[in-house]
Amino acid sequence: MTARGFTTIENQLITLKDGTRLAARIWMPDEAESDPVPAVFEFLPYRKRDGTCLRDESTYPVFAAAGIAGVRVDIRGSGESDGVIDGEYTELELANACELIAWIAAQPWSNGSVGMMGISWGGFNSLQVAALRPPALKAVISIASTVDRYNDDIHYKNGCHLSAQLSWAATMLGYQSRSPDPALVGARWKEMWLERLEHEPFFMEEWLSHQRRDGFWQHGSISEDFSKVEIPALVIAGWADGYRNTPLMAVEGLGDKAKALIGPWVHKYPHFAWPKPRTDFHGEAIAWWNKWLRGEDNGIDRLPQTRAYILDAIRPAPRRDFDPGFWIAKDSWSKPEMQCFCVEQFGKLTEGMPIPQAPEHAVYLRSPLDTGTSSGEYFTLKPDAEMALDQRSDDAGSLTFETVPLACDHDYLGRPVLTLALRTLARTGNLCARLVDVHPDGTATRVTFGVINLTHRDGNAEPEALTSGEKVSIRLELDACGYRFRKGHRIRLAISTAYWPMILPPPEDAGVEIDIASLGLGLPLLGAHEKIAIPEPENPDPLPKYIEHAPGVTKRQVLKDLSANRTDYRIHEDTGLFEHPDTGLSTRQLREEVWSITPGAPLSMTGISTWTCDMRRPDWFVRTVATAKIACTASDWIISAVVTAYEGEVQVFEKVFAEMRIPRDLM
Repeated sequence: MTARGFTTIENQLITLKDGTRLAARIWMPDEAESDPVPAVFEFLPYRKRDGTCLRDESTYPVFAAAGIAGVRVDIRGSGESDGVIDGEYTELELANACELIAWIAAQPWSNGSVGMMGISWGGFNSLQVAALRPPALKAVISIASTVDRYNDDIHYKNGCHLSAQLSWAATMLGYQSRSPDPALVGARWKEMWLERLEHEPFFMEEWLSHQRRDGFWQHGSISEDFSKVEIPALVIAGWADGYRNTPLMAVEGLGDKAKALIGPWVHKYPHFAWPKPRTDFHGEAIAWWNKWLRGEDNGIDRLPQTRAYILDAIRPAPRRDFDPGFWIAKDSWSKPEMQCFCVEQFGKLTEGMPIPQAPEHAVYLRSPLDTGTSSGEYFTLKPDAEMALDQRSDDAGSLTFETVPLACDHDYLGRPVLTLALRTLARTGNLCARLVDVHPDGTATRVTFGVINLTHRDGNAEPEALTSGEKVSIRLELDACGYRFRKGHRIRLAISTAYWPMILPPPEDAGVEIDIASLGLGLPLLGAHEKIAIPEPENPDPLPKYIEHAPGVTKRQVLKDLSANRTDYRIHEDTGLFEHPDTGLSTRQLREEVWSITPGAPLSMTGISTWTCDMRRPDWFVRTVATAKIACTASDWIISAVVTAYEGEVQVFEKVFAEMRIPRDLM
């Protein structure tokens, strides 16, 4: 492919119909002056100038050199865009996206065909905008996203309250409180900054007002009606990320319109993600855009419907740079055949179905409330302790069943399913199930997991309290996995009533009685497939280099105060101070987070997350500090937040989101 020249437009202002000006960074192929080109659009609140510039500069120049314009736009209230953000994936945001697509298509340099792309927020809204069918949008690439905002995002999971909800609320307070760059917007930077600080919302207040899967979460969930998406979608995720379910759900819902790609990765683009192996995302994306935005017959539409990396006997480690495994392809995806396991008389996990009408064999389980400290983050950004660690410490607080050493390799791809019957004396309760690979030396690797709020046993829209002592049936679908259990290893099922701090405890801690005679575990067989090779990037280090003034530091600690009977989970994430060599702008973000609990006392749970964001040049410095807190009573969630801003050493703003009590909705 011949590389073309291009020009970068650092700050193109696009005026919407309501008069709001949104700021775009555009990579424009030189050929567009005489021969219109297609464009790829990305729409985010993460700041093109200093937030996503590293990854943008690894990709959009490559697209532009291939004759594809890149248009990276900041959502209102972000970066150099006017206004104030009004929430996640709101009707206004999606309407603005449609308007921007029409603007791009109408430009003299455009051939009228637009693609939309993104990871996380940008992957979400790419699918959501596709469902709105703007005429010029011809295809999307969605990475680390969701089709179900309630069950596969950062707020709730099968009715369980994710601690990541507080983390993300604090993150967005910190991100949205940052100033535009005076070098781009001039003297009005401070006016714009103070407007944001005054009016930015504390997202968690809205999220906690919707604790069940209601219309708030149905909005933007394309799983509500997959038929609304009529254009091709390449859907990508990593097994190490919280959004691992989406590619398979997309091909099941969208059929031939979707292609799924799942690698071993954390929450990053696959050309620079960890753990390796990586893929040639640039080459595949360019072929995707050339097919759907130019009409080039390059065969990309004939890719297998599903490609996945099957992890092979992974070992947990403080850092995982490479995960062994192999790539497979399935020309068409269908629900896999399940290999069924049950618990035999002596507690072994053995192949077969539970015996109907078998005598009840009740086992009482009440996990310590700090069970789960080896769970890692819900969504991971680095291949370190953000990923699940050795599971033996969490297994100690769990009810476990395992096979004998396997006589041959067992390969799986899809979503395991656990069924069982239980009873409890409480009105509420949580349950977590983990599928674990037990190595011959005892090392325990988490393959996948699932959680359920037991009041959501019949669905997430209308939860129903448990009746004391009444036996209920539970079906729990675990997250998707692609995994090989090797000969000589054992398959372990670990069940716990706590998974902290990933999910927050219910108000009661009565434990459950599980009828292990009823327990059935279905594991999705890999089935017919083709082993394939997927090209890796030519450039093994594609991210640009910035000037380091202070290095980044990461610490994760679990502190048990044995005298006070209290456990703290502490996170310290410092990005370091780095300067963009072209703009002279230096930035740094610091996250400090502490979760605390007393085992046996669910109402003792507290969380506090603080983000400090610095921006500086030699003659200019601003800082914002955003802190969000959560505690609880038996009846209420208690949340609060504060944002403070400094210009130089002088405090110029403070806003307190006073303590709010939001009733717990069977959660």
